[in-house]
This record gives sequence, structure tokens and C-alpha cells, in this order.
Amino acid sequence: MIKLHLALFAAATAGLVLAQLGYDDTPQLPGQPWRVHDGRRPRPPVVAPGTFSTQEQPGRPPSDAIVLFDGKDLSAWVNRRGKQVTEPRWKVENGYVEVVKGTGDLVSREKFGDAQFHIEWMIPPDVRGEGQNRGNSGVLIMERYEIQVLDSFDNLTYADGQAGAIYGQWPPLVNACRRPGEWQSYDIIFEAPVFDGEKLVKPAYVTVLHNGVLIHHHKELMGPMVHRQVAHYTPHAAEESLMLQDHNEPVRYRNIWVRRIGKYDAQ
Repeated sequence: MIKLHLALFAAATAGLVLAQLGYDDTPQLPGQPWRVHDGRRPRPPVVAPGTFSTQEQPGRPPSDAIVLFDGKDLSAWVNRRGKQVTEPRWKVENGYVEVVKGTGDLVSREKFGDAQFHIEWMIPPDVRGEGQNRGNSGVLIMERYEIQVLDSFDNLTYADGQAGAIYGQWPPLVNACRRPGEWQSYDIIFEAPVFDGEKLVKPAYVTVLHNGVLIHHHKELMGPMVHRQVAHYTPHAAEESLMLQDHNEPVRYRNIWVRRIGKYDAQ
């Protein structure tokens, strides 16, 4: 009798453990090789989430992030002006990098497709000018899809050219700008376009948070950034560099990192 009770207890315990780890008698999920609560399904990789930034210091990136600028050097970048490529000539000091007028754009050595981008930027406190000539720069995903950088705290310009705009295409949903002299952040989720030869199969999509505020939600892009024209796609590689624009203004950047967007159930 005691042996029977022990056997029943062991079976019940095994069933409880199995239930905690998953099931093999549940319905099949549509379009997937897995069942509901499937115990065989791969567990996601563990990522330490890092910390948030303050005005005084940048936060720590997630543990799986590719750090492009940590405040120390520009070894992950090159300068490009037209077709001329040189070692970086932007100024690094006090944990940030500052645009040096006329030196060219800063272009990452590593290339990315679908990815999460984190970029922090500051318009200098002594900024001058107005409209598009007030703290102008830009974050260009794949060197061509631009999220505008500009002082839009108290500076009027055309809506699809203000800070946070998908330049020339869509203004931000709201203006979440801080005043000049304060650090700001872009968190960008980017889905790269897909081409089949000369044919566009899937356009690019972007989601952007400016200072933690949603300003674009899975917005379809019309094509690369152009000025005073309607954008349209031309085929390009599946992965391209991140680019920070030299627009002749001493805009500052810090804490730049990227996470590639992986696939579900990757092992």
C-alpha cells in the first residue's frame, strides 16, 4: 500500500513538473511547428537590460548590444565626405562626440539591416540661427533613411523637417524636444526594405521614441531621404551603415548602440 501511494505521488509530481516545463497534448499553433505551451520550444536567450541614462551620464547598454560609441573613441567609425573616406575627424571630449563642420558625415564601419538603434544627442546650449539652421544634423539608417536632428524646442520650421521627423515624409506625432543644452534620445526600431532584383518586395518600416515618447509607430517609409522631392526606392544591399550627418552645426552625440533584431525560436 505504501509503495502504491509512493508511485502515485511520484507520478503526480512528474506531471506537475511536466506542466511547469510545457505540454505535448495541446493544440497546434497556426503557422508554427509548435503546440500551445510546447515544452520543446526553444527558450529565448537571456539579455541583461542595462540602465537608463541621466543628464549627467549615459546609461549602460543591454548586454547583447553592439556599442558604436562609448564616449572614448571613434574606432567603430569613418568620416565620409562625398566619395572621400578618412579616419574620423569629429571631436571627442567629455564623453561625447561633436560634429566638426566640413569634415563629412560619420559612418559606422559595421553594417545593419533590421535593428534597434539607441542614439543620444544634444543641441549645444549656445546654439544660434533659426529654422533649419539651428542645430541641424540627422540620424540616417542604412545611410539613407533619415530621422531629423534639430533644435525644435522653440524653433519653427516645416513639420516634416523638425526634430524627430522622417525627413521630407512624415512629421513626428508629437514634439517631444528638450531645450538646447539637454541630452535627448532616439530609440529606433527599423525594419529594412526587401528587394528582389530591381523590384521592391517590402518597404522599410520604422518605430521611433523620442525621449521615451512614441513619435512614429511602425510607419512605412516612402524611400530614402531627399530634399524638396518625393522619395522613391532604389535597390540596395540588405545591410548598410549607420550615418550621423555633418550639417555644419556642432551637434553632440553619445551612448550609441545597436541590437540586431533576431528571429523567434532561434537556437
